[in-house]
Amino acid sequence: MRTPTAGAGRRRPSGPVIGAVVAITVLAPVIAHQQLSGRDSGSVGADDGRSGARDRTDDPGDGEDGPGGDLPDEELSATSRPAPEQPDTPVPESGPGSFRDGMPGGGGDAAGDRQEAVGEGTPLRYRVQVEDGIELDPDEAATEVYAILAHPRGWTNDGTSAFLPVSEPPFDFSVKIATPATVDDICGQYGLDTGGEVNCRVGDEVMVNLRRWVEGSPNFPGPIGQYRALIINHEVGHRLGHGHLGCPGPGEPAPAMMQQIKGLDGCEANPWPYDADGEYIDGPWAP
Repeated sequence: MRTPTAGAGRRRPSGPVIGAVVAITVLAPVIAHQQLSGRDSGSVGADDGRSGARDRTDDPGDGEDGPGGDLPDEELSATSRPAPEQPDTPVPESGPGSFRDGMPGGGGDAAGDRQEAVGEGTPLRYRVQVEDGIELDPDEAATEVYAILAHPRGWTNDGTSAFLPVSEPPFDFSVKIATPATVDDICGQYGLDTGGEVNCRVGDEVMVNLRRWVEGSPNFPGPIGQYRALIINHEVGHRLGHGHLGCPGPGEPAPAMMQQIKGLDGCEANPWPYDADGEYIDGPWAP
């Protein structure tokens, strides 16, 4: 089976993943209701999927596309708006464009190992921010993002990726949860039309549309916590250099790098890059 990056394998890394499991255990009271465990599906065969190295330089921040240029489609996660009955968090159309930082567990010594790096190799330093005016606690959001990145079926399972939540620069990337208009503004600076509806990854910015974070996707039947895991895994996957994938076959779990909102093509909705056996959930390359 083709693995997504150099150093990836069929095994689960030992030490760091154990730390990740401990982290998830610590976080369980906070996120258990979000059911982040996902489906424990079997391994998936692959076609000629495309994935690249972590230090890919095909984003507008590196000047190849520039403002107003055509960004590769893989940088945009197309979604459409579902119609939830009563969202837990209001979704204002716009906000001030300023952000407040969050840290897992609220930061400080009490957070303990929730602020430790997870995964192998040199960790990517990241921060989580929530736009001002949104009724979403930034520390709770940071705790949820950390749990997703630390999950044993997440990107750390490739044996090379690692993540460290930080509150001070330098930052390798930022996860920003923002109102639709603010996402449109930031993504639009790189030539993307997100239409008030979709997420994007531009340069070192992972932009999460609050509407998607709150409402999920009409094509994803799982709990909202699992769809949030798909958002983070998909967009951070782009930051790691992964392109879009298609469905590997009817009844198989959809790759995390598949644009599942566009349709599952017979696959089963799935938020995780790896299955329960540590196998990368691959698929054919999708333009």
